[in-house]
Amino acid sequence: MESFGRVSEGIAAEGWQVLPDFIGRETIAALRDECRQVADAGMFRKAGIGRDANHKIQQDTRSDEILWLEAAQGNDVRGRCLSRFEQLRLVLNRELQLGLFEFECHFSRYAPGNFYRKHLDQFRGDGRRRLSCVLYLNENWEREDGGELRLHLDTGTTEKFEDILPVGGTLVIFLSARFAHEVLPAKRERLSLTGWFKTR
Repeated sequence: MESFGRVSEGIAAEGWQVLPDFIGRETIAALRDECRQVADAGMFRKAGIGRDANHKIQQDTRSDEILWLEAAQGNDVRGRCLSRFEQLRLVLNRELQLGLFEFECHFSRYAPGNFYRKHLDQFRGDGRRRLSCVLYLNENWEREDGGELRLHLDTGTTEKFEDILPVGGTLVIFLSARFAHEVLPAKRERLSLTGWFKTR
């Protein structure tokens, strides 16, 4: 739980935090295997932008594929992962009083060259997404592989950003309404579990 304290401190001070080794290597490897299995089975769908009636596929903005994960369809590996996020939710609520109620997530797959242009994670008129989370599932990722998450830092007139490599086991967490971000193209397949802590 000490690492969760670091997350709370980072969110309170800066609005974002990077936490290496959020979940053990065996669980990351199992999630990566499952992600590839469902991809091979054709269960992924092209990701869109917007929601409900405003949802649309826009390949010049976003070219990844996703598969939403339902709690009722879970297995032991997903259970261990979601349990870890639940522990984090409880710590964040206790220390930061955020009123986080639930966690929703999906697998994300970026084929080589795929990207997601600069955007915010909150839908217009819906502020329930409070914290965005990205847990990377990649193995042996190197700087030359690309695929960084570019987090645009709100520093007024100065354009400042942080590029975060999608190294397996690393969790990136940030305030959904505050930080625009983008996914830069990678030279190899890029896998993650992407989710949101939401309020009621």
